Amino acid sequence: MWFWWFMFICDFIVPAAMILGGRMMWKYPPKSINGMVGYRTRRSMKNKETWKFAQEYCGRLWWKIGWLMSIPSALVHIPFYGKSEGMVGILGGIVCTLECVGMLSTIYFVEKALRKNFS
Repeated sequence: MWFWWFMFICDFIVPAAMILGGRMMWKYPPKSINGMVGYRTRRSMKNKETWKFAQEYCGRLWWKIGWLMSIPSALVHIPFYGKSEGMVGILGGIVCTLECVGMLSTIYFVEKALRKNFS
């Protein structure tokens, strides 16, 4: 049962990071273009305007998707309470993989918005 709780909490790390990181990028974006913090691609780092747009757009997207991912992440675990560690581990791995795919898919949408607004 302890392993179920461990995986339950671990599967909230990605949504929590997206919610908190998204809120920070959206409301308090990095002021200057840098290679350390924020949404960093060649297109987003072209100039100050694209940098600001990318931070705010990605931040809003991460914030929304993070909240949307947290609900199914919780609901998926409930039927597996008390099941074997192997089954819970596989479930946790699948959930975490899907969350990471969701997080990485935002790159496509931000780049598409940058291309639409700054081409």
